[in-house]
Amino acid sequence: MDHIEILRHDLPRGRFRSVLFDFDGTLSLIREGWPQVMIPMMVRVLQETGTAEDEPALTRHVEEFVMRLNGRQTIYQMIQLAEEVRKRGGQPEEPLTYKHRYQGLLMERIRGRLEALAVGRATPFDWTVPGSHELLDELRRRGVMLYLASGTDVAFVRREAELLGLTPYFGEHIYGALDEYQNFSKKMIIERILRDHRLQGDELLGFGDGFVEIEEVKRVGGVAVAVASDEVKRQGINAWKRDRLIRAGADLVIPDYRERSSLLRLLFGDEAIRA
Repeated sequence: MDHIEILRHDLPRGRFRSVLFDFDGTLSLIREGWPQVMIPMMVRVLQETGTAEDEPALTRHVEEFVMRLNGRQTIYQMIQLAEEVRKRGGQPEEPLTYKHRYQGLLMERIRGRLEALAVGRATPFDWTVPGSHELLDELRRRGVMLYLASGTDVAFVRREAELLGLTPYFGEHIYGALDEYQNFSKKMIIERILRDHRLQGDELLGFGDGFVEIEEVKRVGGVAVAVASDEVKRQGINAWKRDRLIRAGADLVIPDYRERSSLLRLLFGDEAIRA
């Protein structure tokens, strides 16, 4: 367990009946680099207000709220952008307009990845966090119900999950953002899982690389595994992610799923936790 960082040594273990996964950065790497699309776009929008802030200061400010809201639907980052424009005396566009602009820019970055997967020039293993499929296989063998919930629009999530060979693991339980954004949140999905299956909080296990899913799993008493994946190198820990996810309340931190067998033995009580 060389790469499993245990932050909570009194974990409730072995009772998990449902497991919730985030998508981008937790399973999928198709959208690797999305902050390098969203943050510069937002900085340009704020510069157009005529603010006296220089580009580095705006970049730091935008990065803070973009990553704080990571895990929620993309629209919330755009709502914050509109508020930032307003604070600087500008007249913002509708958040949905900003969202569609961002999606167009991101699609330019990832179109080649999607096309390569669709025609077989790339395999699902090329664009997933290492060990994802094998982890899901092991969880399914343990008989738990698997859920996928993403802040990315649900149509994109379903298409990309299909390209990555992930749909069979989750079936109907793939959720994502809606234009009617009030009708979806990870909090709502978690509450539905607990209600529909009459679960206690410690029967829910969550995996994510965003602040929101870690917070929401912990809020109900579940166990949260932070996936501090380095999406570029595809190995090792992203220290920036790790630090933020620890602040969100993560119980464990992992870089990917290469040590999945040890991780699951630990989580399901098959192996002692060593302090």
